[in-house]
Parts: sequence; structure tokens; C-alpha cells
Amino acid sequence: MRIDQQLRGLARDLSRWPVASQETARRNAMVASTALTQRRRELDEVEEFLRRHHRASRHRSA
Repeated sequence: MRIDQQLRGLARDLSRWPVASQETARRNAMVASTALTQRRRELDEVEEFLRRHHRASRHRSA
């Protein structure tokens, strides 16, 4: 392979890097957001369960 072909290939790879990097960062952010949303949903479910359990136990002791 000639030097000029190698340089063109390197230049092409370098010109594509910002786009590829942005796409990877966006994918990572979407995965993280999905995981956080799921955790928040689970936390809400636990809080609701505890709230109902507390009400029921208060009602039984009254």
C-alpha cells in the first residue's frame, strides 16, 4: 500500500471519528436513561407498597 493511500485512509477515519463518537455517546445516554427510568419505576412501586402496608397496619391497630 502506498503512503498516499494510507494517509487518505487515515484522514477518512479521522473525519468520521466525531460522528461515531457522538453516536456512541448518544447510545450510552439512552441506555443510562432507560436504566434510571426503570429504577425510578421500581422505587415508586416499593413506596406505594409501603404506603399501603402502613395504612393497612394502622387500620388494623385502630
